[in-house]
Parts: sequence; structure tokens; C-alpha cells
Amino acid sequence: MEKPATEEKPAATEEADLGGQVRSAVGRLYRRFRSERPEGGLGDVALGVLTRIHKHGPQTLTELSEHDRVSPASMSQTVNRLTSAGYAVRTRDPGDRRKVLFSATGEGDALARATRAQRNAWLDGQLRALSAEDRSVIARAAALLSGIADS
Repeated sequence: MEKPATEEKPAATEEADLGGQVRSAVGRLYRRFRSERPEGGLGDVALGVLTRIHKHGPQTLTELSEHDRVSPASMSQTVNRLTSAGYAVRTRDPGDRRKVLFSATGEGDALARATRAQRNAWLDGQLRALSAEDRSVIARAAALLSGIADS
């Protein structure tokens, strides 16, 4: 005899499904969030590197490649794209003249700020469209997800 489709799943299955649901939702939200950016020739990786140097200041190639978990050769291509587009510049590290630091230019800073503003505006608009109760649930979920991420 078949079980009704509305019958509840065992708790272990629900927990496994919850993990999959969270991974799927976070991944989809992340991809959607990244798609909110000003028009232009920079891809996600280059825009991410630009945002990092805008936010955290000058970085070496090694620091950037370790942060993004890519090879220095791959990161070199990315920073070359940023410098040739005028969004970043190379300078010598004042503490160790053998090292090169990558910094955002004024134009790079403006693009990073515009990207952040556009992404925040999109997300804020989506959140405003929700009920106060749903926003409260999301605030609680965000706090819990932050705790999981920090563990």
C-alpha cells in the first residue's frame, strides 16, 4: 500500500533536505547578487579583486591569490586586466621594495562603490517587498547563518 504524499518525512531526511535547501538558496542568492553590477567589461573575478583592494587597501599578488584560492599566474591575469583598464595600479611596497602592491585607482574605487550601491539597492528592494514578519524571519536566519559561517 502506498503512503500518502502528504505524510511527514523522517527527521533525519528533513535535516539532510534542510542542508541542501540552505546550500541551494545561499548559492542562488549569491549568484543573483553578483549579477547586480554596473555594465562593463569586468567579470566577477576581476570585480571581486577590485572590491577587495578597494575595501582592504593595497594587497600583494600572493595575498590576493591566497584569498581567492587561485594560482599566482591566474591572479596575475586578473590584476593585469584591472591595471590595463585603469582600475588598479602597481606600486612598490614601502616596507619591502621587492614586493609589488596593487591598489585601486580613483576610477576603480568609484566602480567598486557603484557596484556595492547597486547590489545593496537590489537586495534592499527585495527585502522591503516582504512583510515585517518575513523580514524578521530573515533577520533571525541571517544571524544563525552568520554563526554557522563563523564556527
